[in-house]
Amino acid sequence: MSLPILILGLGGGLAVILLIVGIVVTVSSERSLVEERLGRYVDQRQTAVARQKATPMVDWLNKRVEGSNFGDKIARDLARADIKMKAGEYIALQMISAFGVGVVVWFITGQNLPIGLLGAIGGFFLPGMYVKRMQGKRLIRFNEQLADMLNLMVNGLRAGYSTTQAMEAVSKELPPPISDEFRRVVQEMQLGVPMEKALDNLHRRIPSDDLDLVITAINVQREVGGNLAEILDTISYTIRERVRIKGEIRVLTTQVMYSGRFLAMMPLFVIAILYLLNRPYMMEFLNPENVPCGYIALGLSGLLIVLGYFAMNKLGDIEI
Repeated sequence: MSLPILILGLGGGLAVILLIVGIVVTVSSERSLVEERLGRYVDQRQTAVARQKATPMVDWLNKRVEGSNFGDKIARDLARADIKMKAGEYIALQMISAFGVGVVVWFITGQNLPIGLLGAIGGFFLPGMYVKRMQGKRLIRFNEQLADMLNLMVNGLRAGYSTTQAMEAVSKELPPPISDEFRRVVQEMQLGVPMEKALDNLHRRIPSDDLDLVITAINVQREVGGNLAEILDTISYTIRERVRIKGEIRVLTTQVMYSGRFLAMMPLFVIAILYLLNRPYMMEFLNPENVPCGYIALGLSGLLIVLGYFAMNKLGDIEI
């Protein structure tokens, strides 16, 4: 058996074993009743009760990143994407993704180590791209529900509800994700967390400018008084108008956004077609006799594609 095939088999087997062990341990792990209740209610840093059992590698990673700025950033990003995963588990997933993609690319390109390393780098960033995508989708859904949430709170306040009762009505009447977030706010306050801190935690999970405006209005009203229902009603009108204008701008800029994506993907599609039709021709870029010219050409092409993609996106990104 040749060495490349042996390395590929061992690497693939290791990746499969790690994946299976992670799934089995995650499914079979038992969480205590206290953690199951408090873990849904308060911030992760406030619940240092019982910890979920994990593999030794994941447990070691959790201990290393827990409490650090890097670990807090990962935990915050996962919370914003509503992904139930710890920082150590996310890092382990990045490693497995990097190894798996790198091995696959290395094998497809004829055991070319530099290209395999580039594939591993791309695989390492794949989970992050997924997390960012989920964050964006969740933030868009939340902002779309914000005006309805304000109307419900305004009606509740005018009917005699307190601010907490109005938030509880939002958590029961509206669909996710806004109902889940306000349910967590209400549950935090029921456990003794001040409203200002609970709302600050909400804004950390949902970095929305419109939500920041609502939270500021609630905090100011609690400090100096005033008609909160009237204030929220005005904010609701402002948000509805902003959402309407954003929708119109999105329609006008959709062509620019999709043109940028199409132009960015076209070179990759052409490379894939040429590689399948005439592999020796494409492998000339990686010919040792042409090094470093081939790598410089590929790197420069990739850089120009990325710059063009971001330039097209910037043209269609109009803030209101």
